[in-house]
Amino acid sequence: MVTIRAYHRPTTLAAALELLARPDVEAIPLGGGTEINGLPGRVPSEVVDLQALGLADISRDGATLDVGSMVTLRDFIEHEWTPPLLRDLARREGPNTIRNVATLGGVVATADPESGLVAGLLAYSAVVSIAGASGIENVVLTDLVGGGKGLVGSIITSVQIALGGDGTFEATARTPADTPIVLVAGHRSDDDSLLLAATGVAATPVLIEPDGIEDLRPPPDFRGSADYRRHLAGVLAARVVGRLPEGGPA
Repeated sequence: MVTIRAYHRPTTLAAALELLARPDVEAIPLGGGTEINGLPGRVPSEVVDLQALGLADISRDGATLDVGSMVTLRDFIEHEWTPPLLRDLARREGPNTIRNVATLGGVVATADPESGLVAGLLAYSAVVSIAGASGIENVVLTDLVGGGKGLVGSIITSVQIALGGDGTFEATARTPADTPIVLVAGHRSDDDSLLLAATGVAATPVLIEPDGIEDLRPPPDFRGSADYRRHLAGVLAARVVGRLPEGGPA
């Protein structure tokens, strides 16, 4: 159980970062509020609400979609510029009651091991803008999810997605309504480069290579052994690649 002793709602990014940077206080940013994530083994004492920072816009600069971190999954799904693959995967993040308040930045920051949307963003080579004490830094999502860049004391401000190309996904679950045991999302860009990402094969969603699936070491659970998950990844990846042929339609 998380005990919150203080609540802050700053109106500027600088004020929010100052609140998060205090060395004597365990404070964390609050997005949609569906999850509160402190450091492992530590209970946050304060939250810093990001709702008043103006981070809920969606804009487009040529072939790049810029999505504010506080954009709700509902608004992301409903926006005309959202790629169909990411729209479909965002719908799978939870029921309407969750999607109405959960934010894209929160999904990225949490990087749930079974988040198909994070896998889709990886396949789209998403770039994350992170504000910290030294300014705003753009980080490739693979580096953030892989642990190369931490978020302590910083705030995700937006996610950039390269538009164009074609995307699809395949998944296997125990029932149609269940969370997939393994999900593979793929995106072939306009220059015919192909990226695949999967859930259910590592501690977080990860990029995978069709010829490197045998090297995966999936974490087993009651839904499937490591060997079964690895087999599923191979089958689903082959299906995705088959549906995204070179030179296919955008």
